[in-house]
Amino acid sequence: MEEKLVLSTLPKTWVFDLDGTLLKHNGYLLDGMDTLLPGASEYLQAIPDGDKVIIFTARPEEYKEMTLDFLKRHGIRYDEILFNMPAGERIVVNDRKPSGLDMAVAMNMDRDCFFLPEVVREK
Repeated sequence: MEEKLVLSTLPKTWVFDLDGTLLKHNGYLLDGMDTLLPGASEYLQAIPDGDKVIIFTARPEEYKEMTLDFLKRHGIRYDEILFNMPAGERIVVNDRKPSGLDMAVAMNMDRDCFFLPEVVREK
């Protein structure tokens, strides 16, 4: 059975980790260059224009220019990117609308294996 993520038709804020989620984990250190994970670019391109994409990374600022150049060369869409984030858990806290619609969704995926469910907007 194919997994689907059912979401409202409201505009979204998408929050992605960088290493191990969109790019090979620490590839810039281990291989001397970044490697885009298969499917990551296509997934980001499918996010509607009205949505925002934010990327978090624990990478130090010294790798910022190299990272931004890589993302630009590969057409990776984002609205904001934050460097020097702690390497621990990313905790998303949001409210629930009076209608009962949860305003936070969290997903974990295996490192270096990009997979997110198909998004269906129908709530």
